[in-house]
Amino acid sequence: MNDSAGTGSIAKPRLAASVILLRDGAAGLEVFVQHRVSTMDFAAEMVVFPGGRVDEIDRRGWDYAEELLTSHAHAWRRSSLAGTQDAGMLIAAALREVFEEAGIQLEAGSLLPWANWITPPDQPKRFDTFFFLAVPDRDVEPQHLTTEASASLWMPVSDILEQEAAQTLKLMPPTFVLLGELAELGSVDAVLSLEREIIPVKAAAGALQEFLKRRR
Repeated sequence: MNDSAGTGSIAKPRLAASVILLRDGAAGLEVFVQHRVSTMDFAAEMVVFPGGRVDEIDRRGWDYAEELLTSHAHAWRRSSLAGTQDAGMLIAAALREVFEEAGIQLEAGSLLPWANWITPPDQPKRFDTFFFLAVPDRDVEPQHLTTEASASLWMPVSDILEQEAAQTLKLMPPTFVLLGELAELGSVDAVLSLEREIIPVKAAAGALQEFLKRRR
């Protein structure tokens, strides 16, 4: 099966990892987001979290604690991936992407498995995306390093949702839903204390178009 859909075919989802960098701010929870440029062939002009597809380099060369790998494998047990090898691969991809796009080196143990979304089957480019949460130390400041975005910055979750409602910025469905969940939790402590069951979201054909239509 090809990565891109042709006539009568369905694109195979590519594995991807994304990291929601989180902190408490004066106006409530804040997340580090990137405003993607209009020339991107996926999620153009959208506000997204740092992340990208899993590369071959992520499949080997790491040495994470077995306890951590077992914990992550358990968190992702309902997903398309299973086992500690896959868990390590996802951790490696998440850490690499955050370093490449935001210039910060997170510890593997700081990553909290949070959500799993699969692009609808009618899209030409699809991803099986594994979302992590991480709370950087206060003295660690993410940077804008990626050419795929015009800006990277901390924004209050409430401001992002308000601007999306006012149609001054755009969000993909996973970003919109995950930000809504974080807004309800309200603080880093509330987020980290939540016992979360990760159930993959497998959107049906037409779901993306319907979501974007409702946001106009």
